[in-house]
Parts: sequence; structure tokens; C-alpha cells
Amino acid sequence: MSFPHRRLATVALVGAVALVAACAVWAAVAASPWWWCAAGPLLLCSAVGAYDVAQRRHSVLRNYPVLGHMRYLLEVIRPELQQYFIERDFDGRPFDRDTRSTVYERAKGVTDQDPFGTERDVYRPGYEFFVHTVMPRPTPEKPFRVRVGGPHCAVPYEMALLNVSAMSFGSLSSNAIQALNRGAAEGGFAQDTGEGGISDHHLRYGGDLVWELGTGYFGCRTPEGDFDPEEFARKAAWDTVRAVSLKLSQGAKPGVGGVLPGSKVSAEIARVREVPQGETVVSPSYHRVFSTPRELVRFIGRMRELAGGKPVGFKLCVGRRRDVLAVCKAMLAEDLTPDFITVDGAEGGTGAAPLEFVDHIGVPLTEGLNTVHNALVGTGLRDRVAIGASGKVATGSDLVKRLVQGADFTNAARAMMFAVGCIQSQRCHANTCPVGVATQDPRRTRALDVADKYRRVQRYQQATVHSALEIIASLGADSPAQLGPHMLYRRTAPHRVASYADLFDWLSPGQLLTGEDVPSPWARDWEDADPDAFTA
Repeated sequence: MSFPHRRLATVALVGAVALVAACAVWAAVAASPWWWCAAGPLLLCSAVGAYDVAQRRHSVLRNYPVLGHMRYLLEVIRPELQQYFIERDFDGRPFDRDTRSTVYERAKGVTDQDPFGTERDVYRPGYEFFVHTVMPRPTPEKPFRVRVGGPHCAVPYEMALLNVSAMSFGSLSSNAIQALNRGAAEGGFAQDTGEGGISDHHLRYGGDLVWELGTGYFGCRTPEGDFDPEEFARKAAWDTVRAVSLKLSQGAKPGVGGVLPGSKVSAEIARVREVPQGETVVSPSYHRVFSTPRELVRFIGRMRELAGGKPVGFKLCVGRRRDVLAVCKAMLAEDLTPDFITVDGAEGGTGAAPLEFVDHIGVPLTEGLNTVHNALVGTGLRDRVAIGASGKVATGSDLVKRLVQGADFTNAARAMMFAVGCIQSQRCHANTCPVGVATQDPRRTRALDVADKYRRVQRYQQATVHSALEIIASLGADSPAQLGPHMLYRRTAPHRVASYADLFDWLSPGQLLTGEDVPSPWARDWEDADPDAFTA
């Protein structure tokens, strides 16, 4: 059913209820007062339905008038029923105030303060906490920004501490992309386009873009599916494109390509991605333009030249450590470095993916950050390359943890989806998202009101960054550069804790090059790393 017909059907249903209600009122007046038992509820339903269809704040009610109020009824009687039945956290446990509830509250501008202490089991192995100082520093009035741009970058970019992670138009609806972009424009942070190309919705409000290219080279591909340098240079020159990211792999499914079901490939998406309409789009699992670490580094340099000196980097879910070290060896040999590396944790990802890959493939974000950060430090390249972190970053404490673990900035995907109204119905792949976030159904998309949702995106980002600044100040630091692994602790057993400084190896600048006191696993991988071959 087309959009106008679906919209008409919803309005017609509400009108039919109103007509039946009117008939019941006539019968109550003309025939028997007992008809008021039917007329009252019907009048109420028709009035509520008319309001739901007309209002713009709640996407669920616009798509599901009257019935959608059941969701908000659960919120009224929270936390018992809502928390148990519909709010589950990233690990399958009930949500606490550090996850989706916090995102919703911040997006709505609600103060997220609760009494009666933490709901976490602080003696459970894996529990993490910061150690504060007796003399906290003043909370900075303005959020910090990170300069992204190495020695070969002519147009560096000042990146916010929290940005919109990679989510493509196609995976997300046009209205969701617009809300995220307008929120980024008003809030002064960046939006990663995802690998689906740059659509008109990414450009409508002028938000800063990080243009991501995947193995399909959507938006700058030849008819055969190869990289088109001329088209890439043309689009990379657009003012709103502030940086370019080459996607090697993603946390949800490292080692396999992306899939966009044919039901989502509309004429508009086909035009943006330069693919046939209505056919399932499968991205290859590997790149055609390079096959070795050295070729990767050279291609990054070529992309930066084609982009007019704008920052160019790559995104990956870390696999074998020797592959990361092989890329570092190639950087040293070619004297070429990316301007940034975004580490995607294996626990992250908003798109559909094979269950086995979701659960068992790839390195989690904590270990991935440690690998990339130490590889760059140990080879003396850390000051030339900024590091981003993406993978279930939702709160200020998440943000600061990633900074402590080696990142310079962070990206959020799932939390940003929550901010625009996602209720985690997990119907993304079916094109039946009930709130218009992850669908290409025009009727469902229409329910997401951009003018309302972009403010939520902006409020969520600003509140989360402010929370991170408060935490940084409580640790006694004046800036993220003063954070260290000794400030973050993890409980390793019910009666034992250790700081990140003790849990992980931390290399000193140039240590891999000098070979002095290098931990044996690092020394072995460094020796085996080959700048002319990835691990087979």
C-alpha cells in the first residue's frame, strides 16, 4: 500500500470510530440510556485517536493511534514493569539509569538525578569505577574539541568529544538522517554518513559530515563497482564534508560485507548509492583498491590529495594485533599516516548481522583501543594520528572511559537512535520500524517529526558531553590530555580490584623501535608484522 493510501487508511479508521460513536450517542438519546455505555468509550477513543494522528511529538502514537498509549502506560508505572519487560540493557540485564533511560531523559531535557544510590552490583567481577580526587577541578565552561589532522593534512578539523556514528541513509529513514544532521548542525558536532553515500538529507541542514566509504564505494563508484576518483574528488570538495573515513570493517560483523534488503532500496536510495532499484545491495567483504598494509597507507594518502587536504582516516574493528602493527610499519616506511583511526568495538553495531559474528567475531572496544593506541605510541606515531572510539558509547562515563583507554573522541550510534525515538523494537531489517527510525516506509517515516527530534539529538549530545566534563573535573584533570589509566579501576574478583594501568600493557613512545623492555607478546607480533602482507 502506498503512503497516501496508508495515511488515508489511518485517518479513515479514526473517522469510522468517530462515526460509530456518533451513532451510539444518537441511540442513547433516541432509544435507551444504556447506549451511553458504548458511546462514552467510543467518543473517548475517537478523540484520543484524532489527537494522536495530529500530534508530532510521539512517533509511536502517530503510527499507532490509541493502542500506542500502552507503551507510555508502562512508563508511568516504571520502574518495575517497564524495566523488567521492555527495557533490557546491552548485556541482556535490566536497564539501569546509565543506559537507555538516561539517553531518553537527556534527549527530553529531563534532569537525570535519582535517589537511593547505585543499582549496580559493585562487587560483581567486571564492575568498573573511576577514582576521584579530594580536590576536583572546576568544570570547564566550554566543551573540549580535538584537532584532527596530521602533518600532511592541509585542512584540519576540530572534532567534538561525542559525534554521530556511522549510520547510512537506507538503514535509517530520511527523517532520521535529517534529525541527526540538524542536531549536529545546531550542536556543533559531526555526523558520520555511514557507507551508504551522501544523500540530500545529509546536506539539508548543513551539519558537519564525515563521509564514510566502504567496500562498495557508494556515491563514488564506477558501473563495475570500483572506486571513482573523479566523483570522489567532486563530492569531497563539498563544504559540509569535513573529513573522510575509509571503512575496513565494522564491529557488528567484521569480516563480512553489509547488506541492504531490496525492499529498502527505493529509487532515491538507488540514486544515492548508484545501484539498481529494488535489488538487495551486498557490500564485498574486502576492498578492491588495496591488498597490503603498504597499499592501504598509499591509498589513504591518495584520498587525502583528492579531498583537497581534508582529514582522511580509516575505521576498523581490530582483529589480529600483528595486522595493526603491519599498518604502522607501512606508515613508517612510507612516511604517510592517516589523520585519524576510528576503532569500532565488536560489541557495537546498529545494523542487522549474522548472530555468530555479533557474538564471537572481533575484538571488543576496550582491547581494540588498547591495541591501536599502544601500536601508535610504540612506533612514535601517536601524536600524528587521532583515535576515535565507537561501540556502545551512551553516557558521560562511557565517554570518559574511552578517553582513559586511549581515544581522543567518541561516536555514538545506538544512543543517537534512541535520541530520535528508537524504542529498540528490533524490526530494522524488516522495514517495519514502528517509530520511523529504521525504515523506508513513507507512512512510518512520516511519524518521525524532524523539528522535534533534532532538538532531542542536540540536547542528548550536550548533556552527555557536560556529564563527561564533570567527571573529568572530579578526577582532578583540567583536560582529557591529563587522564590516565590509573584513574579507572575494574573489579577482577569479589574482593580484588586493579587499575587499567595494571591490567594492560602500556608502551612508551618509540619503545617498539628501540626494542627496550618490550613485553614479549608485543615483541613477537612486531617481529612478525609485515608491511607488505596482512595475516592470512
